[in-house]
Amino acid sequence: MTVILFELSFYLAAPVWLLMILAPHWRWTTRIASSPLTVVPILLVHLGLAVPVFPELWAAVREPDLETFRDLTALADGAGAVWAQVIAWDLLIGQWIFLRSRELALHPLLAGPLLILTILLSPIGLLVFLAVREVRTRRTGPTGP
Repeated sequence: MTVILFELSFYLAAPVWLLMILAPHWRWTTRIASSPLTVVPILLVHLGLAVPVFPELWAAVREPDLETFRDLTALADGAGAVWAQVIAWDLLIGQWIFLRSRELALHPLLAGPLLILTILLSPIGLLVFLAVREVRTRRTGPTGP
């Protein structure tokens, strides 16, 4: 069951990512990407994986240290719970990037690769987007958060 939930966390996020990358101008894409509710199914998967390892999860967040976190992720449900959490937060970051890209009128051929980078390596994707946003705002003026 853990393997199914692990994989499900990505498959629940994939349709939103595909819309933002492949159909950025479709009116429903912006509407969907504007909702934080897109992550609710993924967070439910997270809960399904986190509940069986809650004592280990609580220990890892109560007094964080590398060994305790390593112990948590050595458990299949623990690693799956962390993965689902990462997928949910990555999706929220991707949605924010998508919405800001639209406000900045970034071309989809620039925004799409930024979103793909964010799917794969969200901290790097976010840093690159922040740099692009800074350059764009210096040229055109601020447009929002």
